[in-house]
Amino acid sequence: MGKKEEEEIIRIAKKMDKMAQKKSGVGALDLLKELRAVPMTLELLQSTRIGMSVNAIRKQSTDDEVTSLAKALIKSWKKLLDEPGGGDKSEEKRKEPSTPTSTVSPSQGSPEPREESSSNDSSSKSEPVEVMPSNSLISTFPRAPSTSDSVRMKCREMLSQALQAGDDYIAIGADCDELGAQIEESIFSEFQNTDPKYKNRVRSRIANLKDIKNPNLRRNVLCGNVAPDRMAKMTAEEMASDELKLIRKNLTKEAIRDHQVSQTGGTQTDLFTCGKCKKKRCTYTQVQTRSADEPMTTFVFCMECGNRWKVRCFTWTHSTDTPLHTDALD
Repeated sequence: MGKKEEEEIIRIAKKMDKMAQKKSGVGALDLLKELRAVPMTLELLQSTRIGMSVNAIRKQSTDDEVTSLAKALIKSWKKLLDEPGGGDKSEEKRKEPSTPTSTVSPSQGSPEPREESSSNDSSSKSEPVEVMPSNSLISTFPRAPSTSDSVRMKCREMLSQALQAGDDYIAIGADCDELGAQIEESIFSEFQNTDPKYKNRVRSRIANLKDIKNPNLRRNVLCGNVAPDRMAKMTAEEMASDELKLIRKNLTKEAIRDHQVSQTGGTQTDLFTCGKCKKKRCTYTQVQTRSADEPMTTFVFCMECGNRWKVRCFTWTHSTDTPLHTDALD
C-alpha cells in the first residue's frame, strides 16, 4: 500500500507542477480531491515533496474552492510535523503489531499469519531506509540545550515563527522549533547575555528570514545548506537576496567610476550653467558609460561652488559652439 500511495502522490504532484508552470488551474480541484482521499504520512510528505506542489497551486489559483481545499490539506499535513517524535513514533507503531502476530502464529499452527508477519517485518524494515535521505541534512545538527530564561525562550519562539513564514518547511519536513533554538543558542554563546546587542542580532535574523523577497535564505536554513551557527553570524550583506546583492554591486561600480572621473581634469567651458550658483565657469568630461551605439555621458564640474552633475545626449550644432540638447540626470 505504501508504494502505491507514493506513486499516486507523485503522479498528482507532476500534474500540479505542470499546471503551475503553465499557470493553468484547470483540473486542480479534482487533483486536490484525489489527494485528500490518500492517507498521508510524514514519510510520504517528505519523500514526495507534495506540499510544495499544493502550495504553488494555492498561490496562483483564483478559485476560492481550490484555495480553501489546498489550505485545508496543508493545515492537516502540518499536524504531522507538530506531533512529538514525528515519523519515529509511526515507525514504532507499525513494528509493534508485527511482534505479537509472530508469537501467536506458532501456537495457532496457521501458516497464513506467519506470511503476514514476515511481510509486515520486511515492510517495516524497508521504510526507515527510504526516510533517512530526506531528513539526513536536518538530523546531522546536534540538539540545542534547553533554557528557562524568558527572553531567550521568546527569541527562540520568534525565530521558529520566522522559519515558518512560508509553507516550505512542511514539504522539507524541517523542525522549525529546533532550528530556531539552535540559531538562538549560537547567538547567546557569542554574547553570553541578553543585552541589546544580542536582541539586535536576533531581530535582524528574524527580519531576513521573514523577507518575502528573499525566500532562498529561509529555504537554505530549512534544508541545512546554511547551518544554524552560520545563520547566527551572517552579515547583512551575506543574508541579502541575489537581487539586492546585484544592485549593491552595480552601485559600487558606479560610485568608483564617478570618483575616478571626478579626479581627472576636464575641459573648461562656459556652455553649462550651474544649477546651484548659476555661474558658467565649468569643466566637463565625456565618458562612454553605456554600449558603443549609445550617447556618451557628460560629467560637469562647477569651478565656482564645486557642484557636480551629469548630462546625457550631449551634442553640438555645426554653426555654433552651443549644445543642441542636454538631458540632466542629477
